[in-house]
Amino acid sequence: MSHSHGNASSANDPRQPSAAKPYTPRPVAPEDLPVDYSGFIAVILGVSGVMFRYKICSWLAIIFCAQSLANMRNLENDLKQISMAMMFAIMGLVTNYLGPNRPATKK
Repeated sequence: MSHSHGNASSANDPRQPSAAKPYTPRPVAPEDLPVDYSGFIAVILGVSGVMFRYKICSWLAIIFCAQSLANMRNLENDLKQISMAMMFAIMGLVTNYLGPNRPATKK
């Protein structure tokens, strides 16, 4: 178990550390970025949580807001969408938990 061939392999190493350059991503225009589906779903769930008073929709909207916030690429547009979705989600939770109860359906 000797490492006698280790020196020979390092001498024949084709990599050149001096030629290595750090990776710099190409600038992408904001309109060319892919659609933020989690932010869009958060807005839809937040609005449906407020309008139809579904607690699960409001909770899911908060989860999708967090996911969209973690994957944010374009600060201006995404932050507007996330803040709107978060306001709808919080408004839905406030009206569901602190607002007047829904009238019971009569049979």
